[in-house]
Formats: sequence, structure tokens, C-alpha cells
Amino acid sequence: MNLAERIDSTLFHTVGDTADSLDRPCYVVGGYVRDIFLYRHSKDIDFVTVGSGIEVAEAVARKFGKATRCNVFKNFGTAQVKHRGIELEFVGARRESYTHDSRKPIVEDGTLDDDLARRDFTINAMAISVNSASFGELIDPYDGIGDLDRQIIRTPLDPDITFSDDPLRMMRAIRFATQLGFTIYDETFDAISRNAARIEIISRERIVDELMKIMASPVPSIGWYLLDNSGLLPYILPELNAMKGVQTVNGRGHKDNFDHTLQVLDNVARKSDNVWLRWAALFHDIAKPVTKRWDDRLGWTFHNHNFIGAKMLPRIFRNMRLPLNEKMKYVQKLVELHMRPIALVEEEVTDSAVRRMIFEAGDDIEDLMTLCEADITSKNQEKVRRYIDNFRLVRDKMAELEERDRIRNFQPPVSGEEIMQIFNLPPSREVGTIKENIKNAILDGVIPNEREAALDFMYKTAASLGISRDK
Repeated sequence: MNLAERIDSTLFHTVGDTADSLDRPCYVVGGYVRDIFLYRHSKDIDFVTVGSGIEVAEAVARKFGKATRCNVFKNFGTAQVKHRGIELEFVGARRESYTHDSRKPIVEDGTLDDDLARRDFTINAMAISVNSASFGELIDPYDGIGDLDRQIIRTPLDPDITFSDDPLRMMRAIRFATQLGFTIYDETFDAISRNAARIEIISRERIVDELMKIMASPVPSIGWYLLDNSGLLPYILPELNAMKGVQTVNGRGHKDNFDHTLQVLDNVARKSDNVWLRWAALFHDIAKPVTKRWDDRLGWTFHNHNFIGAKMLPRIFRNMRLPLNEKMKYVQKLVELHMRPIALVEEEVTDSAVRRMIFEAGDDIEDLMTLCEADITSKNQEKVRRYIDNFRLVRDKMAELEERDRIRNFQPPVSGEEIMQIFNLPPSREVGTIKENIKNAILDGVIPNEREAALDFMYKTAASLGISRDK
């Protein structure tokens, strides 16, 4: 296969000609080569040269001209060239060795063979020459092409050594399997299981990077099942691991909350690319293990698991090094509210209940509905049909009320400051009571969401509290 057949060869000829002028063998390597054969687009291109990669990068940047930037990282022996929106990474060929308590390698200069042997998987251990004499020639010592055809994730060398040296590669194996829909080779997968505890030397930030890619994949449950089957899950997310299994009392069991959660996750993934909505799906029942109780009359119960789950999330996000910002608050909100639409369809769909749901969900109401519809995983098709029909009623009611009452993100037409000014009150509980009563009256449909109606209701509420304008 010739490189020029599938990519713009001008850039690669420029790099190759520059390497030739320095008398350096130079190859495009790794993920870019893999993606050529998978017909996947990439703007990041890695080059390996035998000798100084920095020297080649600086010469390439000069060749491209003034609009090109070259950033040198001497401590790592690498350089990055940015040219017309494309990032070219240059490094000298190297071999690596590791100590048992660190994933940071001891690096020495090496050959191309050394460099390919140190790579994580055979599909990433291929190189294509860009030198003019051998331009487009594929170097594939570990049959990466064959493994692409077989759709297999396999390490080039002994997998126990590969994963013990750098345990992050276990996460990468699962991430690639999830992204590409590939199977992890049996010997490779068994080595992940044997080395699972080694993941504890990896920083949470690096683990989360891989989890985010798993969550963005077409079928994210693949990754979570692989994390479970490999033994990594208890180290990665013990709260999710605790959801596994079914307990039976008096012949009555409950659904496996782990399987249910992953089904909900995939249901959401089919509807939305929003990765944080997918995290909300993963966490929506996270408190069920701690709220599970047996009631002789009701059977298994999980009372308030939505509220308790929302309270668990800051600690979980902190431990996982997920962001503690508006992303976490968004997930919290959806976890806390995810039972609300289900409660609506199980009872009468009242205007008041729908108004309150719209008000509390705000701009995230559509995401909440997507999550709740994804939460229907019953094998009873009649039950599923009934829930879907009822959710449709809720959506119709939402549209009607939103058009009429403008509830989403509304603020009461009378502010706390106005209440204090009108009644000559300092900041106090009475002010909060009046304002809260106005809000509740609008949400309950007692008064319309209009200023005059709100003012009239304010005076009546104040009078009931013994407050007049003359106070």
C-alpha cells in the first residue's frame, strides 16, 4: 500500500525530503497509520526518525515557512510542528525500560524496531516510510494489518510485561475495543485481569481521559462490561461495581442494577452525543445499593435513591478527577430529577406537577426527558408501550404550558427587593415567604405568570401575615 494513495502526499514528501537532506530515516507511525487503514480522519501525525527528532522538526518548520510554529520539548526529546491546522509530532526512535513502581520509562536511543516493539498494540506498531527512496513502504513487524482485518486488540510483546510496565495500556485496550468495536485477544485480556491491581499507580486524570473516550463511543456499555470482566471496575469506580448482582428474599428479587444502568446508558447514547448526559445515565441509580431495603409489604425498595445519588456525586467526581463545575451540577440535577417524569406518568399528569418539573429542570428539560425515556428497560412490552404513551402526554402538556405560562427559567414577576421596598421591610423570613408563595402560586396555576396578578397575590399574602404597606 502506498501512502500517497490515501492522503495528501505533499506534506509527507516535504517531511521526507527534509529528512533526506539530513540523511535521516523518517517514518509516520502509530495511530495515524492505523487510521489510514480504517479510513478515519486525523489531524495529528506522529513521526519517528532514527536520530534527533527535534533536529528534523526544526528543519521541517523552516521548510514550511513563516506561518509554521515549532515547539520543542527537550526534556522529552520531542518537538511539535503546527502547520495549517495540522499537528506534526517528531521524536527520535527509542527503547524503554521500566521500574515496577512507576509507569515513567527509562528512555534510550534505539532503532525503528525498538520503537515499534515498545508500542502498546500491534495495530499501533506500524510505520510508513516518508524517505524518497522508500516512500510509502509499510513496516509491520507484528502483523498489525492482520489484526486490523481480524478486528483484534493484541500487544506486540508479552502482555504481562506490557501492562505491568505501563498499566494505562489496560485502559487503552478497553478504550480501543469500545471505540472500534474490536475484540481484545484472549491472551491479552487475561493479562489485563492478572495485572488489574497495577492500575492503582496510574493518575486518576489519565484514567478519566480514557473513560471520556469510552463514554463518547457509539456503544459505551462495551467498555464498562470489559472493565467489569477484566477486574478493573472496582479500582476505577467502586460505586458502580457495588450495583452488580441480584438479591432475593422470599422468592422476590430485583433487577440487576448494573445491567439496567448500562442498558440506560446505551439507550441515551443512541439518542444523544452529549457525553455529560451519558454520565448522568451511568450515575442515575448510583445510590440504589445504599438505599436498598426489603419491605415485607412492598418488597424491594430504593427510597430517595435519586436525592441520595445526587449528594454522592461531588465525592465521586472528586475521587475520579471529573470536573467539579457546571458539568457536575448538570449531572447532579438530572440524577436528582430523573424520577420526576416517571412519577408523573404513574399518577395523573397535572398542570402543577408539569410546571414544577419544567421550572426545576430549566434548559435541561429535554435532556431530562431523554434520560427518563431511556430508563424504560422493562421486558414487558405492554408496560413499555404504556410508559412511552404517557411520556408523550407529558411532552404535550409541557409544550402547552411552556407556550402559555413561560415557566422555563422563570423568575417571579415581583423580586425580593421590590417586596422589601413596598412594605418597608429589611431582609427577613417574611420577605422570603411572600416571594416563595408568589412562585408557588404561579407553578400551581393559582395565578398566571404576569406582574399584575403577582402584585395582587403579594398584597393578599402580606395581609395574611399581618404585613401592610404602612409597616
